[in-house]
Amino acid sequence: MKAILVIIACVLSLSLLGQSGKLKKADNYFERLSYAYAAELYEELIGSEVDSPELKSKLAYSYLKMDNYTESVNYYSQMITSSEAKPEDYYNYSYVLKQTGNYTESDKWMNTYSNQVTADLRGQLFLENTTYKSRIEKNQPFFSLENLSLNTSSADFGGYYNSSQDQLYFLTARKKTAFVKKEWSWDAKRFLDVYKASVSQDQKLGDPERVSKVNTKFHEGPLTFSPDGSKVYYTRNNISSGKKRRDGQRIQNLKIYIAKVDEKGKWVDEVEFPYNSTNYSIGHPAITRDGKTMYLVSDMPGGFGGADIYKVQIHEDGTFGEMVNLGKEINTEGQEMFPFIDSEGRLFFSTDGHPGLGGLDVFVALPDGDKTGKIHNLGLPVNSQYDDFAFSMSDDFKTGFLSSNREGGKGGDDIYAVQLIRPFVFSITIKGTAKDKKGEKVPFATIELKDDAGNTIGSVKADENGAYSFEADYEKNYILEGTKKDYFDGNNRASTYTDEQVVIADVVLEKDPGLSLYAIITDKKTGKPLEGVQINLVDNMTGKSKNITSPATGDFREALFGKKLNDRGSYNLVLQKEGYFSKTVTYNTLFDQPGQYDIHALLDLSMDPEVKDLSEMIQINPINFDLNKYNIRPDAATELDKIVEVMNKYPNMVIELGSHTDCRASKAYNMKLSDRRAKASAEYIKKRITDPERIYGKGYGESRLLNHCECEGSVKSDCTEEEHEKNRRTEFKVISTGDDKLKVSNSSTDSF
Repeated sequence: MKAILVIIACVLSLSLLGQSGKLKKADNYFERLSYAYAAELYEELIGSEVDSPELKSKLAYSYLKMDNYTESVNYYSQMITSSEAKPEDYYNYSYVLKQTGNYTESDKWMNTYSNQVTADLRGQLFLENTTYKSRIEKNQPFFSLENLSLNTSSADFGGYYNSSQDQLYFLTARKKTAFVKKEWSWDAKRFLDVYKASVSQDQKLGDPERVSKVNTKFHEGPLTFSPDGSKVYYTRNNISSGKKRRDGQRIQNLKIYIAKVDEKGKWVDEVEFPYNSTNYSIGHPAITRDGKTMYLVSDMPGGFGGADIYKVQIHEDGTFGEMVNLGKEINTEGQEMFPFIDSEGRLFFSTDGHPGLGGLDVFVALPDGDKTGKIHNLGLPVNSQYDDFAFSMSDDFKTGFLSSNREGGKGGDDIYAVQLIRPFVFSITIKGTAKDKKGEKVPFATIELKDDAGNTIGSVKADENGAYSFEADYEKNYILEGTKKDYFDGNNRASTYTDEQVVIADVVLEKDPGLSLYAIITDKKTGKPLEGVQINLVDNMTGKSKNITSPATGDFREALFGKKLNDRGSYNLVLQKEGYFSKTVTYNTLFDQPGQYDIHALLDLSMDPEVKDLSEMIQINPINFDLNKYNIRPDAATELDKIVEVMNKYPNMVIELGSHTDCRASKAYNMKLSDRRAKASAEYIKKRITDPERIYGKGYGESRLLNHCECEGSVKSDCTEEEHEKNRRTEFKVISTGDDKLKVSNSSTDSF
């Protein structure tokens, strides 16, 4: 019972004419929308000389309009691949294939149609929603259905409460009079009449009874009551007399009639809706809960095609405003019908133009201010591969009615009781604002929506006010992550385990305070900046490292991305340059204020040039011993401590400590004494440095005099005491300078 146009077909006798005459008569019936008669004649012509792909197309279309989808598929399949097949054949074939449950083949031909007729809204919607079936079927059902006991083997549909909701009105063809199906007269069934049944507090229905003085010999259709119950708006065939009853194609169109409801519940003082016309149909009225707007259906010129849904304002004096088409968000080239507005302002309607499970599917358009909001298919079990329509609900949205010609009913269209079984919430809107910690908006941040497993579901760019939104599934947990240059990532969680349609979840991003490390590396002796220093900067907190080469200015600056205020930082800096001792320092700090942190202000980042002897690096005074002794005196320990400090500063440095004497005393004595002093000095240092093997002592006696002050045997020296003093010395030769590990072979049998 999905059609909006109702005609009265004249009963004409068929005479046996020639095949051409029979074809002409069949085409005449077809043009007059008398599909039952047309189909009978076309069947007789199958296999004759006038049989053709066009004839099979018309026969298939006739069966489509008669709801005989199996036969329609049969004849479309015989002509669909011929050169005479037209785009509308592809669409209609797809339509009836879906009605028989063959979705794969249906989608194939709908794709063919959509790519040929690119301007068709139905095709555009299909191409945008190719996974429509799986998406519809995966949704958790909102409602349970139960076939009503009042259904008969004839057509029964509707389900309209009066204002007090103690009576239910519905439409039925159970009365035995000639009936014309509400769109065309193809199957010789009975007319629809308005019936009613009482409704008890526990929602049980009384015995149905025919509403008196309302029904005519024609069709009475969908109806609605004003919120206060004082008026009833209902659909009926045009009951005007004579030529005013039908249009130029002899179609008896639909009109809306308005009647008052008196104190006894009778409909009186009937008048026509002012936009009624003989030339097109208007019907299916629905009134908003405030009584200020009526939604209705019409195939009037200027629409999108087929039946479109319109709205019209109802003024306080009972007059009406202009009829306004709801636009392409709702209407298509197909049929959009049976509007119903619930107490929340949600628009329910049936359509075969939006991607659905087959035939008419029930959709809902959620309100969005003055605009039409997002449209959703009600899913299973409300919708099926058959026609599902005339959906309505009680004021508390707990119970309602649905009509369907699905299998398992009592015959034709049946009315089903609808019961809400879970909150009526579709894809919930998760919306929010990207902000910083001060509450200031962060415009144009990138916001990602992720599921519990961390998989990205969607990504949007916040607008200039930081606002963003996502459509999310019902009863799931989500993670929101926000990113933007110069900001630290922010995140939040959102749950759609709620009855609300909108969930607010803001994302707070922290402004990058601009933390950075800065250092200047200099030459220890000159104080000048060092170019070409290889710096390995290691973040001890994360283990991440970076190699940096100092420029001519000897400095570097490293931005600390990911570091926030009040974070702690720990860094190792390994400094290396050819000709200089390698150096490692550790910098620890608390980032308690934004900006630059100067490492060289707290740590010595100067580099010592490589030397052959430590005397070139530090001032070492003579290391003195008591006469003929080699124990370490306090003044000698002071000098040796300087060596300890340097060797701990450069943990890879290897030193040979050499002790020398002047020529006085014998060579053997001097060699032995110097070796003991060297070893004693080295032992002192060994106990105070890491890796003691890095230093060894060796005595040279008088074998390496620095001047001519020789005095062995018969040779007498005339050197002054100052000249002899130059030969009495301790040397600290650098054998290895650091990472280069200069290897020196020590062949002395006296050294460590």
